[in-house]
Amino acid sequence: MNSAKMSFVASPRLEMELKAIPDTEYYRDIPEFLEDAVKTLMDVRRDLRIAIACTLYEKGKISLGRAMEIVDVDIERMKEILVERGIELRRGADTVEEMEEELKGLEI
Repeated sequence: MNSAKMSFVASPRLEMELKAIPDTEYYRDIPEFLEDAVKTLMDVRRDLRIAIACTLYEKGKISLGRAMEIVDVDIERMKEILVERGIELRRGADTVEEMEEELKGLEI
């Protein structure tokens, strides 16, 4: 799995709490904790998963299949969700060159 380095500004209280995470022995380090925290939030906030999948699909960053995986629905329901949000469904590439371009765009 590819990893990306990200940074953010935390309040002093949050910074203090995050720095204590490794000492609790629940998590190896802060990144492991943050990954679990985001996964947990995404499990609870279905609306957020839908919004993320739709945004990434609309920007051409993911395929319809990947959007379905993120939202955990079948293809017909994912199409309905996109249409309900006014997002145009993409059709397949017409040429090999277009297909190669689409594949490049799917790399995150």
